[in-house]
Amino acid sequence: MSALNTENLKQYLLLALIIILVVVLGWQMIAFMPGVLGAITMYILMRESYFRMTVIRNWKKWVTALLFITGALVIFVLPIVVTAHLLFPKFYSLINNPEKLNYLLEMVTTKLQQIVPRLRIDDTQIRDWVQKIVDTVPGLLSATADLLGNLALAFFLLYFMLVDGRKMERRIQRFLPLKGDNIDNIWAATRTMVKSNAIGIPLLALSQGVVATIGYYIFAVPEPVIWGMLTGVFSMLPLVGSAIIWVPICIYMFGMGEIALGIGLFLYSLVLTGSIDNVLRFTLLKKLGDVHPLITVLGVIVGLPLFGFMGLIFGPLMISYLLLLIKIYRVEFSTRIAGGEKP
Repeated sequence: MSALNTENLKQYLLLALIIILVVVLGWQMIAFMPGVLGAITMYILMRESYFRMTVIRNWKKWVTALLFITGALVIFVLPIVVTAHLLFPKFYSLINNPEKLNYLLEMVTTKLQQIVPRLRIDDTQIRDWVQKIVDTVPGLLSATADLLGNLALAFFLLYFMLVDGRKMERRIQRFLPLKGDNIDNIWAATRTMVKSNAIGIPLLALSQGVVATIGYYIFAVPEPVIWGMLTGVFSMLPLVGSAIIWVPICIYMFGMGEIALGIGLFLYSLVLTGSIDNVLRFTLLKKLGDVHPLITVLGVIVGLPLFGFMGLIFGPLMISYLLLLIKIYRVEFSTRIAGGEKP
């Protein structure tokens, strides 16, 4: 075996060992991946302001990092705590008293059958619905606990990323086998997508939640604030979005005999709550990052099963990376191939 083949074999074995270790470590850390991605997201959002404080104004790094983390705790964690404080008692009441939910569904279906005589819903179907709802509650509570654990990990990592941010970026650049211009393109795409989704998606959810809450107040929906919060949260889901909340509420209003209020709420939700997404997406969000809505939808569909809540941000980022890497591949290698074909 020649010396060149021996060196190639060593190189391939080393690459195989690196890939195996990356896969094994990644598989073991998959549960903590949302926390890692959350730290990366907050670092990208805070990076410019943090460097402005520490490099230009000479603030101490660790003090500035703690100030930024404190601000992030207020912005990201406080809404989760408030939401959990409002919603958990309702979830616990479903677990402890499923008969109440069963009675409510029976009453609504009876009213609906009076309005639509051809509607056929029996007691077995109602019991199955109740059981499915009750079974989902522990999963939601467990997901919330996982979210809080990943948030703690995210803030722990964020501190070290901020303090050693410049060194970290230089090391990453050395490992990337790309030209300097293409590294800049990847960084620009990452910053655009993270800002667009990390700021845009919560802004859309908040806007839809506020608009929906106003509608629930107007049309006399019980506990409009809680339902408005849920509408905002579920508005982040692709395809169905906020309709997964306001459509059943409209059905409930019809079932309770409030036909006029149900029709009014349906039209309000369809026209205002549903359209606020399009209005903001093509006005304010276009300034944050001109990202095609199809990239966002496909990215969320892919990202949610992979990364959980952080998939709302990093799912679209993966789609954008795929398109960008294809473009970089053409720039990096097409010129080389064309150059090699010249006589």
